[in-house]
Amino acid sequence: MKDESTNRNVLAINILVVVLIVGGIAIQSLFYSVQPEEQAVITRLGTVIGQTGPGLHFKVPFGIDRVQKVPTERVLKQEFGFRTEVGKEGGPSTYVTEGYEEERQMLTGDLNMIEVSWVVQYNIQGPVKYLYQIEDPERVLREVSESVMRRIVGNRMSSEVLTTARVDISDEAQAEIQQAMDRYDAGIRIKRVELQDVLPPERVRPAFNEVNEARQERERMSNEAMKQKNQSIPRARGEAKRIVAEAEAYAVERINRAKGEVARFDAILKEYRLAPEVTRKRLYLEAIQEVAPKAGKIIVVQEGYAKPQSFYHMNDQSGGTQ
Repeated sequence: MKDESTNRNVLAINILVVVLIVGGIAIQSLFYSVQPEEQAVITRLGTVIGQTGPGLHFKVPFGIDRVQKVPTERVLKQEFGFRTEVGKEGGPSTYVTEGYEEERQMLTGDLNMIEVSWVVQYNIQGPVKYLYQIEDPERVLREVSESVMRRIVGNRMSSEVLTTARVDISDEAQAEIQQAMDRYDAGIRIKRVELQDVLPPERVRPAFNEVNEARQERERMSNEAMKQKNQSIPRARGEAKRIVAEAEAYAVERINRAKGEVARFDAILKEYRLAPEVTRKRLYLEAIQEVAPKAGKIIVVQEGYAKPQSFYHMNDQSGGTQ
């Protein structure tokens, strides 16, 4: 009897332990929390029944309801041609390019080889689509991004890719990658495509640098010539306008002066016709009065005498003799 009682006690204790364990598991799996940058997708027996936002939520325990959390508010990225490795114990991140040569080597439209490294930044806008619309959306995004970038670079000249077309390539790649992901309905929104390094192969890099320096010098000289042109042309136009304005003013002045002279001559002619002798004498005296002061000293000698009898001085405005 004593052994049976002991066995019953042990069995009761074991059952109690199992109940407590099961209860603890049930309580622990009864609630779940979602972080501020996340959204949770809830499935019940494999069927999606809804989404929940940040906070503490209830679900059916024992694996009936399953929770998959998706970082919808976080900007994610994929790197091509390199990888960023996080330093250990809070150390600085390192930029690793070794082993990724095939990713970044591309052929341009003029059959030159260049190395392109880039980053695709994106976020998840449709958690359910991201999880269940296509298999492995991260791999699909990576393959689409690499295909689009190789096609865009392959349609351009190497000089454009290496110098002036970086922004255009980034914008075009972003648009085309987004169109592809929309066709797949993957719930991914491309935020930005950013080219990191665009370089010629290492063996031809010194020669390319010399060519690039020559192009930059040509561009600088062209800009300098354009600057001088922009300064010289307005200056010449202003000088031409000034000369034309002065000529027009001089023409107006000459015309007005000529008209005044004509009017004065007509007035004199009118007086001359009325009194010819008086007018002739008056004109003669006015001319002498105007010319004599400018002639300097005038010596008047009477006929038959060798020495002067009288003088006219330039300062004698009355015309009298001394």
